[in-house]
Amino acid sequence: MTREVRSLQYGEQEIRYEIVRRPRRTLEIAVEPDLAVLIVAPEDVSLDAIEARLRKRAAWVVRQQRYFDQFVPRTPKRRFVAGETHLYLGRQYRLKVVPDTRESVKLTRGFILVQTGEFQSSEVIRGLVEGWYRDRAHIKFPERIERCLGLFPEPEAFRPKGVTVRELRRRWGSMSPSGRLLLNGRLIQAPVDAIDYVITHELCHMAEHHHGAAFFKLLDKVLPDWKRRKRRLERAMA
Repeated sequence: MTREVRSLQYGEQEIRYEIVRRPRRTLEIAVEPDLAVLIVAPEDVSLDAIEARLRKRAAWVVRQQRYFDQFVPRTPKRRFVAGETHLYLGRQYRLKVVPDTRESVKLTRGFILVQTGEFQSSEVIRGLVEGWYRDRAHIKFPERIERCLGLFPEPEAFRPKGVTVRELRRRWGSMSPSGRLLLNGRLIQAPVDAIDYVITHELCHMAEHHHGAAFFKLLDKVLPDWKRRKRRLERAMA
């Protein structure tokens, strides 16, 4: 897999985009919530062909960027200090830090309660909270996967061969050609119906590998309100 960053002038606007080449047959253009443009292309497609396709889709790319841009200002970068708000399953919780010889994190009465002897260290608090998020993701995501599989007429035909959770820079999830599901750990902060949208979207790729008409026909069938859920995800996680 190779990556390359290029730009295209569209009227007065410059579209910067990243090309990722993979062993595949089709070319896909995506606009991410951070406004980045990602083109996943077959290894043997020329740069001229990629640029020609992007020019045809340039108006759509600009519309998508403007759509995502409406959610700015983004959530400020978290400092992991007492009183700061953090999301968990779409709800806001205040961070409460209590000095203790033990280290633990738990939800209690509208707070994410952190107990640590290093209660004045934001880096220690960050590590504990992020570790707690990871633990919760490994508990909640399998539960939601089972729930989403139940949406399909033949659930076992859509069951992924494996599940990996890790921080992703741009995507909420992906399904590998071999059937391994990858989910962004940050999804644990999103509302449950938005998490289910991402999982269901990726499960559809078990049958339809690309975002063609057949893919969206399947997604519409198993999750008719997916567009509402997608908008909620974008708003909640902006």
